[in-house]
Amino acid sequence: MKDYIIRATAANGTILGFAAVTTNTVQTAKDMHDTSPVASAALGRTLTVASIMGCMLKNEKDTITIQIKGDGPLGGIIAVTTSDSKVRGYVYNPHVYLPLSEKGKLDVGSAVGRKGYLNVIKDLGLREPYIGYVNLVSGEIAEDMAYYMTYSEQIPSVVSLGVLINPDGNISNAGGFVIQAMPGAQDDIIERIEKNVLAMPPVTTLLSEGNTPETILQKAFDGEDYKIIDSVDCEYKCNCSRERMERNLISLGKDEILDIINEQHEAQLECHFCNKKYHFTEEELKSLIKEK
Repeated sequence: MKDYIIRATAANGTILGFAAVTTNTVQTAKDMHDTSPVASAALGRTLTVASIMGCMLKNEKDTITIQIKGDGPLGGIIAVTTSDSKVRGYVYNPHVYLPLSEKGKLDVGSAVGRKGYLNVIKDLGLREPYIGYVNLVSGEIAEDMAYYMTYSEQIPSVVSLGVLINPDGNISNAGGFVIQAMPGAQDDIIERIEKNVLAMPPVTTLLSEGNTPETILQKAFDGEDYKIIDSVDCEYKCNCSRERMERNLISLGKDEILDIINEQHEAQLECHFCNKKYHFTEEELKSLIKEK
């Protein structure tokens, strides 16, 4: 199944629903960063909700960055999405291994940590980006994102995310859904949808049973008239380039570049999102100073 997201509305537009399958996206991230199973699950959940939030952006150049910093051994998670749900991300410590939780599941909460914070930075082309901040609730990602949306953005939200890992460490399936109550949503409709969601099995179980984003939202909206608005493809895509790395070097300033020339005679920059390396010779560094 290809990776994609659907958007839907219910109750005359007062309820919004988003559902995604992101298996290939998370597998690409796993391959790129050589993540352990628990790191794959944490990063995969964050990439999934980031891709869904990309669908919420209105303008082509808008971006969202999710930063999660907990006190667990994973260290932190970064995920960035564009308005067309092209996502990229990484974890600080990709090779974390932990025992399974008491329920026999990957212990994402302990890996992330339950003390820390979650930042969402929205670059909407304004003079200053919007920055939302909340403390972590559980470190399990979905609960933390629901808390952020409800209390920082003032949009009551339900978030469900999942990544199922095969015994060989590859991704069996990944996906998630977000349901939001907009102003004017009636309490009885909200309660009905909440009951539907509570009765649903985990996202990974739904996907393993052959459900699609369409049927997942159908279960969540059971009993309500709803309309699918559109479908958006999503994928892991890094936008790094040599030109971007040149700009990063230039931002260091002339004195710092001269220090690099004098001490190292070259520079090698590595993209955190895709691990691609960019090498700059001493002559190229001198040219950056002259030209820029």
